Amino acid sequence: MLNKIILIGRLTQDPELRHTPSGAAVASFTLAVDRSFTTKQGERETDFINIVAWQKLAENCSNHLGKGRLVAVDGRLQIRSYDDNQGIRRKTAEVVANDVRFLDWPKDGRETPPGGGSSTSSGEGFASEISFNEKDIPF
Repeated sequence: MLNKIILIGRLTQDPELRHTPSGAAVASFTLAVDRSFTTKQGERETDFINIVAWQKLAENCSNHLGKGRLVAVDGRLQIRSYDDNQGIRRKTAEVVANDVRFLDWPKDGRETPPGGGSSTSSGEGFASEISFNEKDIPF
């Protein structure tokens, strides 16, 4: 059996870091992910997906991510039940993150993405590292 989800999107707000009674760090945030198709009006719809990260990953997300940051999340879907304030049984779906990759630079530009991320906000990526002559291109 397989339960694997890969998402790329932007944070809708700063991650919220909490700790369990046993001291384990848990961060939660919502990822805005555009759908790959447009409506009849030519607009893209967006899904807002709840993400949960644990332990060191939770601390890294809390310390280095903020609203609007572009990330890739690799994780698994989890459906859980809880009782709301009125005692009504509810279900919620969330993605439990195994890995979160930071895909852009912070807006203030002071710090690099953890792990030495290779992409930049200007979209240069690896292209700036390659020099070539247009005559070398066969097409």
